[in-house]
Amino acid sequence: MGAVLAIRVSEELAAQDLQGAPDAALLEAAARRDQKAFGVLVSRYYKDVYRVVWRLNGGHADTDDVTQETFMRLWANPGQLREAKALKGWLLRVASNLVMDRYRQRPMEEIEAAEHVTDGRPGADAEVDAKYVARVVDGAVAALPERQKLALTLVHFEQMSNIAAAAAMEVSVDALESLLARARRGLKEKLGADGRHLLGMMETGQ
Repeated sequence: MGAVLAIRVSEELAAQDLQGAPDAALLEAAARRDQKAFGVLVSRYYKDVYRVVWRLNGGHADTDDVTQETFMRLWANPGQLREAKALKGWLLRVASNLVMDRYRQRPMEEIEAAEHVTDGRPGADAEVDAKYVARVVDGAVAALPERQKLALTLVHFEQMSNIAAAAAMEVSVDALESLLARARRGLKEKLGADGRHLLGMMETGQ
């Protein structure tokens, strides 16, 4: 597909009559090597995949590369998806596997910000701003084991149901809930005494 997918396919590239087409129709067209139909799928899900990859690899510089490779896997064989409704979950699963593969290949990098995530916090009487909260929580999430991080990302940040997240991760709902429970415990440990307060502020947007 040429300069493959310089993947941010522009809205103009996708024909207007394809914009409202359902995923199933677009996947069928992509299986016939229709680049415009595939471009619509990319534009439809690019931000979702990019956001998950960015969070899973802690904002690493290869986020865009992983996101592009995820869509290349789909372009290579669009027919591998049996149900179009599973497309988003499939993309997120492929993306998370790619992140984990790259993580294993990279030398271990120290995440100093995540080791002592509450260092440098404002005093008890100071107002904690939203950017500080997001930075602290992101640092703690980045330090979690990969599968715990993925479970937390899908359910809490992508707001997927437990059933949908479990399907995306190809685990049982019980296994997903176990991962979430361990992830929450890990976050509380990493965030220290202010953990519950910070997480509450992040969830409520206060």
